[in-house]
Amino acid sequence: MSSVVESYVVVDSFVVVESFVTDISIVIVSYNARADLERCLDSIMAAPPRASHDVIVVDNASADGSAEAARRRAGVRVIDAGANTGFARANNAGIRASTGTDVLLLNSDTIVPPGAIDRLIAELHRHSDVAVVGPRLIDAEGRAELSFGRMIGPLNELRQKRLMRRHERRDPKTTRLVDQLTRREHLPDWVSGACLLVRRADAESVGLLDERYFLYTEDVDFCASIRSRGRRILFTPAVEVVHLRGRSAAAAPAATRDAYHRSRLAFYEKHHPLWAPLLRLYLRSR
Repeated sequence: MSSVVESYVVVDSFVVVESFVTDISIVIVSYNARADLERCLDSIMAAPPRASHDVIVVDNASADGSAEAARRRAGVRVIDAGANTGFARANNAGIRASTGTDVLLLNSDTIVPPGAIDRLIAELHRHSDVAVVGPRLIDAEGRAELSFGRMIGPLNELRQKRLMRRHERRDPKTTRLVDQLTRREHLPDWVSGACLLVRRADAESVGLLDERYFLYTEDVDFCASIRSRGRRILFTPAVEVVHLRGRSAAAAPAATRDAYHRSRLAFYEKHHPLWAPLLRLYLRSR
């Protein structure tokens, strides 16, 4: 099912209504990542999805010409956020301005292979009870990213972090384990917001992303809200997307670390209020 967008055009003093049907909206948030953004858009434009689509770039007041570069692309709409509003709020602005029945949240540091978006749509609509689907994310070398997991809590977060640290250190045993885990289709509690396809109806039913998260954990919270309504999250290895992660964080490590800590605290205050005071003390001690 597709959304219908009406455009009004004046022809010989008469108002003509033109209807455009859009299957999927691709929303990309950008902040001082022009090279990544252009590479991402190149990958989409080189092999656009067969499904009818619109592409929206929400620019968080970049100073590197990102917005201007995106505007030069045919078929790309750019929204100037006016300030660095954060990832969740910028995505929400893009969703509200979009028209698709489905919405793909896509990081600017991703590269989308030909056919990947159409296959994601097919996977989503293969299951009527699935609201969100995430692909297998790999880096430039083809190494899998652990882009899903169980609901964040003290123990689950510790396990996930330990596994990710060993994987980032290229521990051979851990790398093999992550590769095996990401070869299996399953229903996790969350998938990464770096490439997340959601039905618009499900996104709107939970009020979109929670804007108290400036950066990080908004995807986990979003999936938790959707699951609380009896809907499911799917991870599929049938689709691969390249994720050149960590570039924005590397450009501003201190600000990124502070944003991560604030988001963690907001998450625990919302989902694990009894643990929040301990986390606050721990963060202050550091």
